[in-house]
Amino acid sequence: MIKFLIKHLIPNHENTANVSVREKYGVLSGILGIICNVLLFTIKLIIGLIVNSIAIISDAFNNLTDSATSIITIIGAKLSNRPPDKEHPFGHGRYEYIASLVVAFLIFAVGWQLLGSSFKKIFNPEPIEFNLIAIVILVISILIKVWMYSYNRYIGKTINSGLNMAAAKDSLNDVIATSGVILGIIIGVYVNLPIDGIIGFIISLLIIYTGFITAKDSVYFLLGPSPEPEIFEKIENIIAKCHIVSNCHDLRIHDYGPGKQFASMHVVVPAHISVEEAHSLIHQLEEKIKLELGIDMVIHIDPSKDIDERLKQNEGIEKGDE
Repeated sequence: MIKFLIKHLIPNHENTANVSVREKYGVLSGILGIICNVLLFTIKLIIGLIVNSIAIISDAFNNLTDSATSIITIIGAKLSNRPPDKEHPFGHGRYEYIASLVVAFLIFAVGWQLLGSSFKKIFNPEPIEFNLIAIVILVISILIKVWMYSYNRYIGKTINSGLNMAAAKDSLNDVIATSGVILGIIIGVYVNLPIDGIIGFIISLLIIYTGFITAKDSVYFLLGPSPEPEIFEKIENIIAKCHIVSNCHDLRIHDYGPGKQFASMHVVVPAHISVEEAHSLIHQLEEKIKLELGIDMVIHIDPSKDIDERLKQNEGIEKGDE
């Protein structure tokens, strides 16, 4: 279904490298998230009040937090895709990481509040009414959350969005949480224990943990982590195909948001070649790296007399073989 929506609602949807297209993906996921989560919050809150279950009410407010996440997803998509300006020459891509951090604080705050409510239910338990209609509706809400996990994961991979991947993980946590609520309601019918409070306590811990992990990932990217080893390997493989370069070193990659990476490195070239020839070949390397990896690369040239001597020796050997 998400592919159908993307195809009909996002023009030129296949060009995910385009800033405008990428923004539309984020806005679409955010709007879908708001619609689904507000609907789930309303339904679960009504059911929770009817059957007097803190676990269901906790799960409802968890969905309300998710709708706030969806709003921030839209704002983050808009802000992160603003073009570079005088104050921010490398663009505004890190707004997406800041948005993820704000989401983490919201999740953590809600989880902490529900933790206190669950404690009260554990020490002052109240009877829960078993309601088959409520169970059926909760099962439907699980199916909705599975779909939300699926589309957020798909969009996250398609446009390389950490914010969407975080939303996908949160949706999966909701599936586990709601499943626990259903299990608690059923067990509570047969066991004289504060199961509702215990389940609510577990859900609140799950919410807090999700907030912590989301914050950790956001801070990780804001601090500027080292790129994946595969990126270094791909760049070195491209450089190795250039016949005038003997080796490369001092590779630095800076992340300014998804799809906004800038890098610099030094390459060693023969000292005898002209500046014009060296510049032309190095420019081709920079363009190739940009085309294949999406990284804006600046390459500094280091001349080497040793390479000149080796080239002359190789030429002599080749002539001798002839």
